[in-house]
Amino acid sequence: MSTPAPDSAPFDPHAFPADLLAAQRQAAELYAALRAHQATLPWSREPHDGWPEDTERGREHSGRPASPGWTAAEAAEFDRLLAELRTATAQVQCHPWWERCTAEGIKGEAMVTARQALKYAEGAVPLGRSDVETAA
Repeated sequence: MSTPAPDSAPFDPHAFPADLLAAQRQAAELYAALRAHQATLPWSREPHDGWPEDTERGREHSGRPASPGWTAAEAAEFDRLLAELRTATAQVQCHPWWERCTAEGIKGEAMVTARQALKYAEGAVPLGRSDVETAA
């Protein structure tokens, strides 16, 4: 005689649905694209004269060189990436999975742990762990 299977397995808040993993991956990719774009931009969106370095009682205040500001195309690309990133992060933060977790009794530290685990879940990050080792 075989042992009957349990009616259902216990709820696993880390068993993320595919659409949530895809949304997290999209958010991570957009964040990386935004950061890469920012790295190419002058420090000031608008033209600015900058300011000299200043030392006051041994404290140094870093200066800034003059900035030509961003071109219209650079600003448009930044604004587009930021808007898409906001939309993607809203999809992650407001996903029905989190309501399900709450309904299953996941709260407090366990909920924070689940949300943090999503950021590193397989399929939710642009590079897999083996890709990182290969790229390095």
